[in-house]
This record gives sequence, C-alpha cells and structure tokens, in this order.
Amino acid sequence: MRLQLSKLNPLLDSLRDHPLYAASLADVELPLPSLDAFTAIEPIRKTDLLAERLGDPSRLFAMPRQSYRRFHQTSGSRGWPMSVLDTAEDWAWWLECWQYVLDAAEITSNDVAMMAFSFGPFIGFWTANDALVHRGALVVPGGGLSSLARLKLMQQQRCTVLCCTPTYALHLAGVAAEHDIDLASNCVSRIIVAGEPGGSVPAIREAIQSRWNARVVDHAGASELGAWGFASDDDSGLHVIESEFIAEFLVFDDRDPTSRVPTSRSAQPGEASELVMTNLGRHGGPAIRYRTGDIVRPQWDHDLDCRFVHLPDGVLGRSDDMMVIRGVNVFPSSIEAIVREITPTAEFRMIATRHNEMDQLEIEIEPEPGGTPSHSCSLDQDLSELLRERLALRVPVSIVESGSLPQSEGKSRRWVDQRPSRQPPSAERQTPD
Repeated sequence: MRLQLSKLNPLLDSLRDHPLYAASLADVELPLPSLDAFTAIEPIRKTDLLAERLGDPSRLFAMPRQSYRRFHQTSGSRGWPMSVLDTAEDWAWWLECWQYVLDAAEITSNDVAMMAFSFGPFIGFWTANDALVHRGALVVPGGGLSSLARLKLMQQQRCTVLCCTPTYALHLAGVAAEHDIDLASNCVSRIIVAGEPGGSVPAIREAIQSRWNARVVDHAGASELGAWGFASDDDSGLHVIESEFIAEFLVFDDRDPTSRVPTSRSAQPGEASELVMTNLGRHGGPAIRYRTGDIVRPQWDHDLDCRFVHLPDGVLGRSDDMMVIRGVNVFPSSIEAIVREITPTAEFRMIATRHNEMDQLEIEIEPEPGGTPSHSCSLDQDLSELLRERLALRVPVSIVESGSLPQSEGKSRRWVDQRPSRQPPSAERQTPD
C-alpha cells in the first residue's frame, strides 16, 4: 500500500490541469495521507473517455500528439473506434507488466511463440509480442494467415507457446479435428489467453487443455488500462499486479441512470463486484478510478504464494452483459462454461432479447466438428437439459447449419444483445462525454 501511495501522489499532482480530472482534483488536498482518501475522487466510466470526433484519441490521452509513439484503437460507443496512444515510456511500462504474465507461463529464451492474431490496429497481443521479444523468445507472427495455415506453421516451427483468445484456441482445435491434425502430439505446452472471460473458467480451460494437451495461462488487461492481471500458480484465477495498479472492488447502485455518481460500497471477500482500476505507470494515459465493467470475486486472505489479491475464476463477466432471467443472474461466461461441458469446440451464439420488460435468452449452436449425426441430433436436447439443471431455467436451444455463425480470432462475437436500452431519453445528455 505504501508503494502504491508513493506512485499515486505524484501522478495525481501532475493531473491538476488534465481535462478529465481537474474538476475532481480541485478540492483534493495532496499528497493523500492514505488510500482511504482516494475515494474523494470521482470514478470515471467508458463514456467519459470517448472523443467527440472520428480519429480523435480518447480523452485519457491529453499530452501533445507528438509525445506519443504507439497508436492502437478499441471499439467505441459512438459507432467508430476509439483511438489509444502510448508514449515510449508508457509502452515500456506495458511490457514490464507483461513480464508477470510471462513469468506465470514460465517463458524463457528457449520458447517459440505463435502470435495468432491479426496484427491490425486493435491492441490485441501487440504488447505480448514485444514482451516476448524483450524476453528473448522467438516470435512467429500469424497475421494474415488462415487458421489451417497457422496450425501448419506452428508444426513447422515447433512452437511451444500459443497466444490467442480462449474462443480462438477452441476454434483452432475444431479446425485441427476437421483436417485430422493431432494437436496432442505438437510442441505447444502453454497457451496464453486474453481478450475475453474463459481462461480461468474451469470448464472452458479444461476444454482447451484436453484438445491441446497444454496448460492454459490466463491474463487480463484493457486498452484503457494496461495489462493488469496474471494467472495464479494453481491456475484457479488471476492476481492483480498491485505494484502497478490500485484495484477497488465496489458494489454500485446503478438503478437510477440519471445519477452521475451512483452510490457504492466496498465488496466483502468473495462477493461479486465491479473492478475499479487505477494504473500507476501510464503517465500519458492515466486511468484514475476507472470503472472497468468487469465483474470479479476478490479474495485477500488466500494461501497462494503470491500475496497480490486473488480473483477466483478470473473475470466472471461484464456488468453490462449480465441478464436477470426470472430472478437468476446470468453471465455469458457462465453459459459458455455449460456449453463446453456438452460440446468443447462447436461454434454457438447467445441471443439476448426482452419481452414484456423481461430478459429472455436463446442459444443457436452448430454441430460439433467431426461429430456423428446421432450426436448432433441430441445436442440441443442435452444442452437444454444441462442449462435447466444448472440454472433452473428453460433456455431454448436450436441447431443451425455448420459454418453459419460468425467466427473471430479476436474477442468472441458469441454474445448478441438485442435488448432495448432502459435509459430514459434524457440520460445521454446527463452523462458527460
């Protein structure tokens, strides 16, 4: 805590004139005597960061443009991507944070890593790529290749590490099955995953590990924040890098959408809560008390060797994705874990709708690659029964044609939210942009 405070106070002092924080810091006396006083600063949300025009960077990045050396972008909320910038010092800080992830994966200079992402402007595994190079590993870029070509290249180069999303790891396993490629006999021993929940969810992790005969190593980060989480020793969840981030776990009362500052309280150990983060080393893009929208269950008192706060099962889901169906809180990651118990690699999609002010959920699923006709015929029934058993809910499941659902090497497109917003028409005007 003393280390966090020693980094936080000079950072806050440098933000007195920052357009995002000037108002909140106006009445704050610095230096803060303790982290308890930190709560006087108003939390910020994604909507506070968005630029007014296409091509403008997020409002986090207030330095002169010539100060920055790296450009990326993330999906925005105004119909265009949100630009993200990093100074040379900030990028070096990203790579230092990634060393925790690489340590957890036991990466050495003897490893050969396949980077199975597009190498486009989205940040994806760009920081992982540079961190692996910095560590001395041989890095194999997989951008621009088909899934089959990536699998063949991994075999040719005897890759020992694969970096991708959990969804794409399962997709690659499906492609391998279609082409009679035996993944269990390849050299991959670790799969570093990120970008979506799943790497710390036992059913999803087991589905990946059983296909690849490799350890799944979870990681968490965000374009707005940096790489903030790494796998615990027992792979049961994530640790927050508390030397570089301040993590708060808050239960918000967001029932009044017109309230700019909803009431909140600190979570109890193991209680589902929203992760609120402050990055301490990204001075060109400081996120102070940023509401990530990620739902986690923090544990401070645990028996793991690393004493950083532990998040069992990692990120459980996102607050804006949660559905309440007949009184049951349901997250997409929970549904996927159940699906993977029935079919480890089949493509599927969850569709959320609302009827008579009640949330509804249905699932579309393709036959499993290489599955028998009899297995495909019972897939919808088996999945419906398991969902009913685990969630005490009836969820309609329908079989769709193979190859008809969208696939992505990036963040999963399996969650389709068709629910109308409950916000009043004036809410957007009352939320600063």
